[in-house]
Amino acid sequence: MLDWSQQDLADNARLSVVTIHQFERGATQPHRATMDVIVRTFEAAGIEFIDGDAPGVKLRKRVTAPSGRKKK
Repeated sequence: MLDWSQQDLADNARLSVVTIHQFERGATQPHRATMDVIVRTFEAAGIEFIDGDAPGVKLRKRVTAPSGRKKK
């Protein structure tokens, strides 16, 4: 949804890319605090976590700036 690499997530979350890589490949389970940082990073980037009948994620609609350009 964001077209981020592992490095992008690591940079935005201020975590090491090794931490992200190990988590993604299932080598380790992240600590609760690390998971909270990742979730907050995704939320700040516009990802919404949906918890209902069908849990999942979606990208918030972007707000259009007065000049007609989309805000990031």
